[in-house]
Amino acid sequence: MGFNNTNLSAKDRIVLALDTDSLEEVERLVNLLKDYVGCFKVGPQLFTSCAYDAIDLIKNLGGNVYFDGKFHDIPSTVAKAGSNLIKRGVTTFSAHLAGGSKMLTTTVKVARETAKKYNMPKPTILGVTLLSSFGQRTLTEELNVKMNIDEYVSHLTYLAQESKIDGVIASASEAKRIRKEFSDEFIILCPAIRPTWSVVNDQIRVVTPADAIRAGVDYMVVGRPITAAEDPIAAANMIIDEIEEASKTLQI
Repeated sequence: MGFNNTNLSAKDRIVLALDTDSLEEVERLVNLLKDYVGCFKVGPQLFTSCAYDAIDLIKNLGGNVYFDGKFHDIPSTVAKAGSNLIKRGVTTFSAHLAGGSKMLTTTVKVARETAKKYNMPKPTILGVTLLSSFGQRTLTEELNVKMNIDEYVSHLTYLAQESKIDGVIASASEAKRIRKEFSDEFIILCPAIRPTWSVVNDQIRVVTPADAIRAGVDYMVVGRPITAAEDPIAAANMIIDEIEEASKTLQI
């Protein structure tokens, strides 16, 4: 399954982050929540603990997989990594836009060729703009980037479009600008979603599900507000309700 942004239900929009080290926890969460979320995110924590066993388990249980490896390396290395994922049936993954146009275009080309060769769906590659743990001070003082965050994210998004990347990972505040400047077909995934009733934890640029919908976001990553909830199904349903209510206001 690749991402698209056509006729998405509230459930389809939720990408559940499986930030765990345990296959048993993966099995529990997928069995519990596969009917309440659209996709399961496998990131570095789970992959370095359980590797393809986790991905295969999710798929065997009927879940869809998004591999959030945030690749950032020389072009041939990232392209081969993406190709390896596709061979294992994972057609949606991420790469850092800061890796540059050669890395991005090479990865897109090889990914599409691999998918065609193995009769897999067209891959969806999302570009990481700026991690949600970054604020303006980190961008300016540590990375020495003189643009403000919105300008920098927009700059990277143009790079993504030129490189034929399918979409970007950006916060809701940046998504408003992206949605105005780029095609509606351009996918926007928003990380660090925190409903008003949840704890922020270690993220800085956080938003609510309703904020994300109003900003034009297609998909949103939710982790601890659901996985650490006393009743994960109830938490997922509350988020679904918030997405549906926000979507209705856009249709009025």
